[in-house]
Amino acid sequence: MAKYLFQGSYSLEGARGLQREGGTRRRGVVEALLQSLGGRLECFYYGFGETDLYMIADLPDNVAAASASLIVAASGAGHWRTTPLFTAEEMDQAAKSAGHYRAPGD
Repeated sequence: MAKYLFQGSYSLEGARGLQREGGTRRRGVVEALLQSLGGRLECFYYGFGETDLYMIADLPDNVAAASASLIVAASGAGHWRTTPLFTAEEMDQAAKSAGHYRAPGD
């Protein structure tokens, strides 16, 4: 499973929905969405300021993450950013691969 950071800011419609339904209900909707895509919610936090919502989720792949982003964006609830996350061990693999790279002409 791949790990993703989702950050969001509510639209006017999204903020009104949050007022009506509360934060726990919204978290439940997110959990159900991620499960339907074969994933799971690791953590879910509200904030205030420029970013209203932070989530870390495990999803099978980039296609599932893109699907989650599209579903939320299409709902009109807000504006979302998705960041793929990776482990230190994965960075070790990337660094090793990068060490073998030779630019054309080298």
